[in-house]
Amino acid sequence: MLTLIRRIEAPGSGAIATLSLTAADRSKSRHRFTTTTGEDIYLNLPRGTVLRGGDRLASEDGQVVEVLAKPQPVLTVMANDAVQLMRAAYHLGNRHVPVEITATYLRLEPDPVLRAMVEQLGLTVMVETAPFEPEAGAYGGAHSHD
Repeated sequence: MLTLIRRIEAPGSGAIATLSLTAADRSKSRHRFTTTTGEDIYLNLPRGTVLRGGDRLASEDGQVVEVLAKPQPVLTVMANDAVQLMRAAYHLGNRHVPVEITATYLRLEPDPVLRAMVEQLGLTVMVETAPFEPEAGAYGGAHSHD
């Protein structure tokens, strides 16, 4: 089984396999997965590593695997104006919910309570299956109230 030990800066081709992972899977630094072609892969990355779609990982002997953001069920939240979208982002962030933020929409994992909240704020919510790339956080993904 191939063991991947580090993220590398190596754009372009050369990957021997692709690993399609959900947002939750991309936050697991030590876990066994299967590539899109059925090969078993073990991640042995530094603790706290959060992967993004397009990241490339290397084994000790230099073999490279590309990470894909696997489409998953999501809520896509859209607003009539930027202030309305920022207000929704504020309320979701206040609840420590992983959110993907763009200029035109917010995306989060399905949750009926959060869906009702943003709809009550006047936003439009669509249920979709799409890649989910939540913000990593201002401090590299680590979260503490110390």
